[in-house]
Amino acid sequence: MLRVGLTGGIGSGKSAVSALLASHGAVVIDYDVLAREAVAPGSPGLQAIAERFGSEVIAADGALDRPALAEIVFNDPEALADLNAITHPAIWQLAAAREAEAAADAIVVHDNPLLVEMGAAKHCDVVVVVDVPVDVQIDRLVATRGMSESEARARIAAQASRQQRTGAADLVIDNTGPLDELALIVGGTWDELVSRATSA
Repeated sequence: MLRVGLTGGIGSGKSAVSALLASHGAVVIDYDVLAREAVAPGSPGLQAIAERFGSEVIAADGALDRPALAEIVFNDPEALADLNAITHPAIWQLAAAREAEAAADAIVVHDNPLLVEMGAAKHCDVVVVVDVPVDVQIDRLVATRGMSESEARARIAAQASRQQRTGAADLVIDNTGPLDELALIVGGTWDELVSRATSA
């Protein structure tokens, strides 16, 4: 098994890269999905969040009110650290269970926006970083997610810096170009991962 860590800043196009790798045959573990499972209604994670941040972050249907929580944590580093201390251990457990289900010869991609922040890069055989300049991230977040520029900058600032991510990378994918160009780059990246898997 080759364990691949895939990460990139918000708006970098990491999800597009993840989907392309899956189309080549990678087993993708999506940490955004795991993060939602970790705080599902009735979960210990959601209960701990309610105790730390108050009932105002719980929606009427009992689910996590993500915008309300985001408003708190993305402007308060201490609050974000507290949230991560609640959610990260649960996400780790879910990821380990998913990986255990993969075949012994699989290329398993841990699609994790917080790979560097969680200290997970050191547990991977190969780290792939999707990289774009910050101004491209901001433009994409404003255009595709309806954020204001200040909201986009706050989300970017809450993540690892571009330098921290690329510093942890074995392979860097430049995603400033069009989608057809990205497909070609990811195809080359896949070939490199297959080569590493077979020579390991």
